[in-house]
Amino acid sequence: MKRRKFLKNASLTGVGLAVGTAVTSCNEQVEDKSIASKENPESKAVLPVVVATWHVIDATAKAMEVIESGGSALDAVELGCKIEEANEKGQSVGKGGLPDREGNVTLDACIMDKNGNCGAVLYLKDIKHAVSVARKVMEDTPHVMLAGEGAKQFALESGFEAEDLLTEASKKAWEKWKVESKYKPIINIENHDTIGMLAVDKNGDVSGACTTSGLAYKMNGRVGDSPIIGSGLFVDNEVGGAVATGLGEEVVKTVGSFLIVELMRQGKSPQEACEEAIGRIVNKPGKDYKDFQVGYIAVNKKGETGCYSIHQWFSMTKFQDGVNEQIQSHFFNKS
Repeated sequence: MKRRKFLKNASLTGVGLAVGTAVTSCNEQVEDKSIASKENPESKAVLPVVVATWHVIDATAKAMEVIESGGSALDAVELGCKIEEANEKGQSVGKGGLPDREGNVTLDACIMDKNGNCGAVLYLKDIKHAVSVARKVMEDTPHVMLAGEGAKQFALESGFEAEDLLTEASKKAWEKWKVESKYKPIINIENHDTIGMLAVDKNGDVSGACTTSGLAYKMNGRVGDSPIIGSGLFVDNEVGGAVATGLGEEVVKTVGSFLIVELMRQGKSPQEACEEAIGRIVNKPGKDYKDFQVGYIAVNKKGETGCYSIHQWFSMTKFQDGVNEQIQSHFFNKS
């Protein structure tokens, strides 16, 4: 199911969470509902493997093409993410991304390689392929993060071309939003989604990337979890990798992707680790998780995969053993 199209299938779920007895039962069930430790039936261990958040089969196909042609996992995740960055209809990544409340399309991205090197750009304007700029930061500078005008200047000096990222469709959506200017994440209206991608190549090396235009109609200057190493993305070549999507503020508070990788280091499967990370969010005292979505995907060195989310309708795309498919995620909130 496409990231934004899944509203159609899940809107009733969002309404049900917001009114009536569901609100009461939500709070009553938090302490009783345990997150089961179970293997993901889709986690067949075969290398190479590419996984990504949401339904992005063209992106995973590109990444696997790179690997099968002899490319590295790092090349695969960069070129795979670029497919979605160039997809103007996506409205969440790259050109066509939904703007902030001032009408600015600002991009966040990061990338991490097998050696633990990483690069990120934050609040980048007018440059479509933020993930490639992030790789340049990693490879060509002594820094990990560049932000705002400095990130744009670096991109232009590195040969990237500036262009207007606000498409007519996204501009119309923003103008419609301004009529009421409501500023609150709504379950299953994903105005804060991302493409995160992980790959394990034929050598067993792991890399990952994450790119987004962030929370739609956010405050000017807001940065979420996606470009923050350890929150939106983390890779350890001895263990595996993890990536997040959803409301970034909640991912940052638990350093979710780093947590998942460390749990896998301790022996948990990718599925168990994703479930534990969601548990760290929903079981926080006073946390009203019914109002936001977070989803994680993970892969380990053996090629086992996992995905889990707070609410229904999150999905993972996986290309493994010749099959490129969308997998609906298991989820925590069954009410």
